[in-house]
Amino acid sequence: MSSKVVYEGWMVRYGRRKIGRSFIHMRYFVLESRLLAYYKKKPQDNQVPIKTLLIDGNCRVEDRGLKTHHGHMVYVLSVYNKKEKYHRITMAAFNIQEALIWKEKIELVIDQHQESQVSNGNKYVSFEYKSGMDNGRNGSSSDHESQFSAQEDEDDGHLNLMRRTTIGNGPPDLVHDWTRELDSDLSNQNINNQAFSRKHWRLLQCQNGLRIFEELLEVDYLPRSCSRAMKAVGVVEASCEEIFELVMSMDGTRYEWDCSFQYGSLVEEVDGHTAILYHRLQLDWFPMFVWPRDLCYVRYWRRNDDGSYVVLFRSREHENCGPQPGYVRAHVESGGFNISPLKPRNGRPRTQVQHLMQIDLKGWGVGYLSMFQQHCLFQMLNSVAGLREWFAQTDERSAHPRIPVMVNMASASVSSKKNQNLQDSLIHPSSSLDQLNAGSRHSVMMDEYSDEDEEFQLAESEQEVWFTLESSSFSTLEEEQADQIDLSCFSGNLRHDDRDNARDCWKLSDGNNFRVRSKHFCYDKTKIPAGKHLMDLVAVDWFKDTKRMDHVARRQGCAAQVASEKGLFSLIFNLQVPGSTHYSMVFYFVTRQLVMGSLLQRFVDGDDEFRNSRLKLIPSVPKGSWIVRQSVGSTPCLLGKAVDCNYIRGPKYLEIDVDIGSSTVANGVLGLVIGVITTLVVDMAFLVQANTTDELPERLIGAVRVSHIELKSAVVPKLEPEIS
Repeated sequence: MSSKVVYEGWMVRYGRRKIGRSFIHMRYFVLESRLLAYYKKKPQDNQVPIKTLLIDGNCRVEDRGLKTHHGHMVYVLSVYNKKEKYHRITMAAFNIQEALIWKEKIELVIDQHQESQVSNGNKYVSFEYKSGMDNGRNGSSSDHESQFSAQEDEDDGHLNLMRRTTIGNGPPDLVHDWTRELDSDLSNQNINNQAFSRKHWRLLQCQNGLRIFEELLEVDYLPRSCSRAMKAVGVVEASCEEIFELVMSMDGTRYEWDCSFQYGSLVEEVDGHTAILYHRLQLDWFPMFVWPRDLCYVRYWRRNDDGSYVVLFRSREHENCGPQPGYVRAHVESGGFNISPLKPRNGRPRTQVQHLMQIDLKGWGVGYLSMFQQHCLFQMLNSVAGLREWFAQTDERSAHPRIPVMVNMASASVSSKKNQNLQDSLIHPSSSLDQLNAGSRHSVMMDEYSDEDEEFQLAESEQEVWFTLESSSFSTLEEEQADQIDLSCFSGNLRHDDRDNARDCWKLSDGNNFRVRSKHFCYDKTKIPAGKHLMDLVAVDWFKDTKRMDHVARRQGCAAQVASEKGLFSLIFNLQVPGSTHYSMVFYFVTRQLVMGSLLQRFVDGDDEFRNSRLKLIPSVPKGSWIVRQSVGSTPCLLGKAVDCNYIRGPKYLEIDVDIGSSTVANGVLGLVIGVITTLVVDMAFLVQANTTDELPERLIGAVRVSHIELKSAVVPKLEPEIS
């Protein structure tokens, strides 16, 4: 045994091969230097481990969330190398804290190896395109995990990939310390924060020590009987983990803090972060005359890097949870909890709890008795006060809470059908929440692998000065020549329309809508409006097929080939959407030539490890429901660490195939978005992250806005066969 042990301890050996039926196998795991190994017992000198895995920069820690294992709920992690997916180690813990420590330690080793490679001098290797190489893929690229499921792993039909933040979107914009004054908090928030801005929420009333907010945003796609989104915000003296345990439970403990709860059971366990639940409400509005309500909804949860938890739910139909006699099936448009840590006070942990609900209680009387819906909504939101009082009156609490296993009302046949059901749900927008598979395969995308920098915002007047000063030094060859490109010769099958109210189209998004690292970011963490793009977006394609579409730049007559014929360089982003029908949205960015030695040129000609560490996406949802805006967020995301990116270097282009299905989180957010895609306006900005003063300030490769996209408008592409 080496003396340099990073971390060690007993963990559950979670895998496909199980000896016996009713007991859990514990193994002693050791992380020393760059080697992860496990033993049957605590190792002595020269003891040979059962299995080992060498940790390097290509390794990932996949968070599989909560799983039921031999009657216990465990938190599962899987460690593997992207280049050798057959070889992996899967481990589990009885509590989230222990699993997160392991995850943090392993990712620390991964990051240290990556940093050591960079400090030794990164060699930017240019991978030239070679036809016939695995359907256009480079040898270092990775495919969907389901094609490489390890022999020892659980036989899940839709295993997905993750690299960093447990399940999540990184620190969300909703995290506030509400002990400060509202104005003070708002002044320190990101300008893109929509959750607590005066523009979207107003304080409705204070009740039971809670602040009740009402969303001001009007939506035109919900029935009149559906309430506006409302949320209760309160502070609970308990840790995030303790509160999360209670929020996730559906046992007798819930009666002690949730006065709207009558009964709950598990319909289907989709994966470690998503479950379909049946929930009966206990409403006290003239129960002799008003029928009781019940719900069938998808619940998704994630844990963010800052220690906060997000639990989202939204109604959906399920074959094993039809209408129940004597109950009216209510519909949750969006709802959930945001559980965020605050600074301790007097040695006691403090947590901000937000509970949001937007619900349609259905029934004939809802349209006539608005007080009925409001009364019931307030009763559900009061559960935050119930949580506060429950912890205030409980002296002894477990330091490492476990989440209890729920009663299952679904038949065993459901699990065998869940893959097909989930894939079908991705392409049926009418299903009320086929979207929230979203959830678990969670948030957020896109915030999960994000800039975790403490961001200092400049005053608006100062921003203008900074932007003017910094943009004056942006007169590069790329920018000067961009205006000389004739864009009329390029076309894609998705329509270009600059009107604000246009549908099923794309247009350029103003770079000033996005904030990027300033020239002095290394010293003061300031960010500025991004300004003008480095490359021109000339066309967008919207494709569909029965299989994933790789290397779309080989399609005859596409914008990349037109650009190549004109001597221009193209950067193609192929966002691949999984499902029973596969979709691809392809963005073609063009410039006359790359500036040698620039960050963009180094990215294009670099190796995959460098590209993965730098490729950044900034998402935003200017128009959409609260649950979608919350899940997608607006925090920058390092795509190469969040999902699998395959880079195809052609003579005059670089294509980046972004396999969204390779990430549990990204795939889940996409599942949420795809079902309501026709109601959304989405902005995306692509850039290469700048880490040193020589590389700063950051510049956008380009930005695009897609509006109210229709799935039926996608076309089947005719891809040229690869020449072997």
